[in-house]
Amino acid sequence: MAPGALARLLRLAPTPRLARPFAAKARASRRPQEPELPSEDDNDFAGGEVAAPTEGIGRPLAEVLKELGKRVPDSLVKTRVEDNGFAIKYIPWHIVNKILNIHAPEWSGEVRSIVYSSDGKSVSVVYRVTLHGIDAEIYREATGTASVDDTSYGDPVQKAEAMAFRRACARLGLGLHLYHEDVS
Repeated sequence: MAPGALARLLRLAPTPRLARPFAAKARASRRPQEPELPSEDDNDFAGGEVAAPTEGIGRPLAEVLKELGKRVPDSLVKTRVEDNGFAIKYIPWHIVNKILNIHAPEWSGEVRSIVYSSDGKSVSVVYRVTLHGIDAEIYREATGTASVDDTSYGDPVQKAEAMAFRRACARLGLGLHLYHEDVS
């Protein structure tokens, strides 16, 4: 991982300052300090817990979408080579989950359907990701399909769900740049 990539990824976006009466400004100065984020050496990114602020968590949806639309650091992007030799760049589902937890802490996700093909050789999952802003909410759905015979990584339903989850997040802007890198 590139030096500082994790720190940049985990940095919480500053909350906008609104015009408040003097008394409100005085109370704001007594607010607890932001939680200390782990350093890259702590390796908490791979599954550790990061303390999240409990106050001011809600943000306007436009701000959330703007944060999610930023380019994901190359150090977090993985490459998988298909059987035909084609290289595919992707962001692992747990990294996508962590990014959502940081930039859109009030997100929700759900599996909408799991369908096996009529010949039983593949399974498709439809996944919905919903972002909740203080002013609106938005959702996107996507599908993922995996071969039942391919058990190289987890079971086929797990693979199809992870694929659908990543694609639904891409429809919200997260990692969308990966789908356009090779297009000239």
